[in-house]
Amino acid sequence: MIKIVLFIFGLLVLQFGANAQGKIKVACIGASITYGATIENREQNSYPAQLQKMLGNKFLVTNYGVSGTTLLKKGDSPYWTTNEYKAALATNPDIVIIDLGGNDSKLINRVHLSEYESDYHEFIRSFIQLPSHPRIVLLLAMPSFSKDTTAIWDPVIVNQVNRHIQQVAFDDKVEVIDMHSPFVDKEAIMADKIHPNKEGATIMAQTVYENIIQKKDTVFNIFSNLKTEYKAGSFYGYECADFKFDGRDCKIAKPKWSAPGHPWIWRARFWGHEPQTDISLLQRGFHLVYCDVAELLGNNESIKYWDNFYTLLNKAGLGKKAVMEGMSRGGVYVFNWAAVNANKVACVYVDNPLLNIPSWAEGHMKTPVVKDDMFEAFKKDYNITTDEQVRRFKGSPIDKIEQIVKGKYPILILCADEDEAVSPKDNTLLFEKRIKALNGNITVIHKPGFKHHPHSFPNPKPITDFILKGTGQYLQIPENN
Repeated sequence: MIKIVLFIFGLLVLQFGANAQGKIKVACIGASITYGATIENREQNSYPAQLQKMLGNKFLVTNYGVSGTTLLKKGDSPYWTTNEYKAALATNPDIVIIDLGGNDSKLINRVHLSEYESDYHEFIRSFIQLPSHPRIVLLLAMPSFSKDTTAIWDPVIVNQVNRHIQQVAFDDKVEVIDMHSPFVDKEAIMADKIHPNKEGATIMAQTVYENIIQKKDTVFNIFSNLKTEYKAGSFYGYECADFKFDGRDCKIAKPKWSAPGHPWIWRARFWGHEPQTDISLLQRGFHLVYCDVAELLGNNESIKYWDNFYTLLNKAGLGKKAVMEGMSRGGVYVFNWAAVNANKVACVYVDNPLLNIPSWAEGHMKTPVVKDDMFEAFKKDYNITTDEQVRRFKGSPIDKIEQIVKGKYPILILCADEDEAVSPKDNTLLFEKRIKALNGNITVIHKPGFKHHPHSFPNPKPITDFILKGTGQYLQIPENN
């Protein structure tokens, strides 16, 4: 008991001294990953220690990590019973970063996962009710590459633990950071398949640093500005409005706070498919929007609907320029709209995009017995009745290079080199060549050996960085010497 009192007293002295200097107190709650297990010289190299160096003297970051602990009260080693939990509460922090969930995925604890959300709600309340009323930030559990199904197991993390965390973030309206996607391709920096090394701790610290430092507009609420009825729901832990506009199904996912200028990403097609880029931008203060114009394939009617939708969003407070995102046929929608709205586009990200409709349609004309709904919709959308009209069709993005280049916005294309559905040669590569011939700003990232699916990257960092730079939202991370 004496040791416990002395431990808490020591932290209180440290924290109150810092408070007298006006420092912002950051409490890093977690298990072994927070503690810095397996990291050499963890006192200097754990993620909280690196975060302290990045944030500088205006902040005081304290590592309250306890190896092996669970968020579950009935877990095999509940964080609730630790001295560090008591100390974190006693020091009245301003920001609380919580990384608990990996150990809850162990076989011994899975039987209690039905109580995970209720326990998490209570855990959050224990901090929110403090005099400091701190900001709460939840971290999704990072991946485990262990093959031991009784231990920390990734399928349970992905399908149960992290979904529970996202639901808690939605219910309690607290912030959430995806710490799974940034590590899904980082097995090499996890020597024991579970714990990141110093490099991994740096990635964690950088991600949390961005969240803390980013300027935030916490007042702006686009939902109250829409002046239309909507159905409220959740998109991976973020509030989402479903509503009708011009008779079309529309969606807006709202970040926990808005970045300066109220930036936004416009998903052209396939809402929720491979959402990791969208989630990454939501956590950085971007709004995510969608207006369903399927299956109009970028014709004048679809452009008119999108013009009206853009006006609605702009009047509701979103920034003048949108980030356009299109997968597959979404490329047609994106560029056909952008070609006539160049001053409303910040940048474009398309993924295995259809950019040359006749090249795609040729395959369907060769097999007329097999009816394809999209091909039939295309002919109807553009009032086409003959194969010759298809071959002479000039309404694809590939035909609008001059208008697209005039926008001067950066373009990113992910291109699967073995795409069987949309020929890279006739679409991305031809499009890239023509854009570059007019000195357009285009980057193509090739995916050797990949087919049309899957889209995106499991770790969307290259895409996210491109968009952040294209919108002026990229934050320079301090060197961590």
